[in-house]
Amino acid sequence: MAAREARRPPSSASLVVSELTLLFRRRRTQALLLALAAIPVLIAVVVRVSTAVPAGRGPAFLDRITQNGLFVGVTALIVSVPLFLPLTIGVVAGDTIAGEAGLGTLRYMLVAPAGRVRLLIVKYVGAAAFCIAAPVAVALAGAAIGAALFPVGPVTLLSGDVVEPGEAVGRMLLIAAYQMVSLLGLSAIGLFLSTLTDVPVGAMAATIVLSVGSQVLDQLPQLEWLHPWLFSHYWFGFADLLRQPIGWDSFTSNALLQAGYIAVFGALAYGRFVSKDVLS
Repeated sequence: MAAREARRPPSSASLVVSELTLLFRRRRTQALLLALAAIPVLIAVVVRVSTAVPAGRGPAFLDRITQNGLFVGVTALIVSVPLFLPLTIGVVAGDTIAGEAGLGTLRYMLVAPAGRVRLLIVKYVGAAAFCIAAPVAVALAGAAIGAALFPVGPVTLLSGDVVEPGEAVGRMLLIAAYQMVSLLGLSAIGLFLSTLTDVPVGAMAATIVLSVGSQVLDQLPQLEWLHPWLFSHYWFGFADLLRQPIGWDSFTSNALLQAGYIAVFGALAYGRFVSKDVLS
């Protein structure tokens, strides 16, 4: 009976908890989150010590920060979308499988036995958890530093309606949720690339390059037919979340697109990983 208990595979819940604990205890993960949180701090300090920002110059809402500190978080999220968020996601997603293979621990995890499919799902859950933590870190740090350095009051939305600070913070968290959904497709791509190599740096770099390449292709009018299929196409489509009433069309389109990327690259990762020789 004792031997049978010893051979019983760990539960999926325990694997997920172990993966999340390991991920967020890593100094690299903590450093990535601190770097993201530093973006709104840097923006707020620069605006605070500088002269008035001319209207229409710099990132969206930058000229409104001095009037209302809640715009620090929104501005920081906009600044983070093209490079900083994809970069950190590329690092985490690219390391999922390749990192374990490079350290030589992947074979022991499979012998445990965790099962290849379960291990693949658990690794993606970990990457998805970081997709949640990354934009939330930017938004919360922005709200905190904005409230500390600037006045906070009712916010005028893009539709011209005015909402109270509490609802404005809720809208900012909605934008963070929008970015979380936007990054899930990139995480699936990173997971697949991570199954192709035992060198995590290669998978990280390839994931980041693809995110930049997708954004470049999205700017070329000659490829307009391709734009709706690019995983980065809706990354800046959160403006409807700053209107009254909230428009959910972009959120829905973005979620459907990312779900498609998760399905396709999840299947590719499965096909590669279940046939990969990691025990030799």
